[in-house]
Amino acid sequence: MNLVELEKKLIAAARLQVPDERVPYAFEKRITALIAARAAADHWVFWARGLWRAAASCVAVAVVLGAVSLFTPATPDSSKDLSQDFENTLLASADLPDNSSTP
Repeated sequence: MNLVELEKKLIAAARLQVPDERVPYAFEKRITALIAARAAADHWVFWARGLWRAAASCVAVAVVLGAVSLFTPATPDSSKDLSQDFENTLLASADLPDNSSTP
């Protein structure tokens, strides 16, 4: 929000109220000085904080998954080798004879 506009709204709202004797001297000036002195929010800071938190959680997940893959025992049965099944599936059409060149 625009600080000048906020200050005008606050002053207009304060002028509508009857002054109270319990309010300290120059209270409104101190409040408006605090509002003006407050820096505008930098949105890049919020992005940077979020991205660093995401990076930290990604590193934690990678460490956990690495430890799990390092400490899990290997299966002795290699008949279910996914890489061989994948290669056989891809090359299955290449192994078929080409019938278009035969008269």
